[in-house]
Amino acid sequence: MARRDSGVADAGTVTVGVIANPASGRDIRRLVSGASVFDNGEKGNMVYRFMVGLAAVGVGRVLMMPAASGLYDSLERTLRAAGRSSVEEKRPMPELELVEMTVRHTARDTIDALAEMGRRSVAAIVVLGGDGTSRVVARHCSADTPLCTLSTGTNNAFPEMREATVAGMATGLVATGRVGEEALRREKILRVGLNGDDRHDCALVDVAVNSERFVGARALWRPRNISEIVVSSARPDAVGLSSIAGLLEPTGRDAPHGLHIRLAPPATAETVLTVPSPRPRRPGRVEEVSRVEPGETVALSPAPGASPWTGSGR
Repeated sequence: MARRDSGVADAGTVTVGVIANPASGRDIRRLVSGASVFDNGEKGNMVYRFMVGLAAVGVGRVLMMPAASGLYDSLERTLRAAGRSSVEEKRPMPELELVEMTVRHTARDTIDALAEMGRRSVAAIVVLGGDGTSRVVARHCSADTPLCTLSTGTNNAFPEMREATVAGMATGLVATGRVGEEALRREKILRVGLNGDDRHDCALVDVAVNSERFVGARALWRPRNISEIVVSSARPDAVGLSSIAGLLEPTGRDAPHGLHIRLAPPATAETVLTVPSPRPRRPGRVEEVSRVEPGETVALSPAPGASPWTGSGR
């Protein structure tokens, strides 16, 4: 995301926001497809390493969303054991402040924390979570706030696996203005309209039409129920619905267009092997593939089910 200005700030006065989702990486796909578990102890350690990276470039303060389920406890223990200075450089660690808010253990926590971070004019935000967490952050934060998204979810297509220490250093350099917007990238977004509301919600990677009538556990692992997919980007080596598009027409995150895919019923079509969840499945043959240009509207066919977008089961 682009910076709001290009000036170099006094690093000690800079605040960086942290959104760490304690619920990411723990859904039903651990049972139905053997997906890996990303525990909250490791998430707390990642926040610590991120702060060490910020300390290395002199960032003075971290404003963090309160996190339960052992995540903050893990971070607090590590901070106490390490002391106030990072081990190697003996640089002061950033002051850690928790957002004062009511914790509901829902996506509303992220929204409320982002509102306070916006009021406090944080210079950048790191997001630890999955595609769903990144989607909520992208929808509710300023479009000019730089985001560093680190994957702690399931088969994520948007956030990436990065060493948190390096991510902290990079974020700190951007937040203090020592690295400019040439190092950043604007991401595409899919606006989801519903019942006349053109901005009902958004997706960062894909939107799908699913014939399953019930939201249930908010996770998709039966591709036979999918009839249409719209993607902003598609890699053949990805895990998720976008991998179906990636096998047909690989589309990078820096490409200006997206793709719209219509699938045929598996019983009447040749199948292709993809990995829409952490276990290979066989979705139906693709009936049609078309490009979606910036600003173009795609009308999805009515279906008696839910239309989920990446990181949700809405």
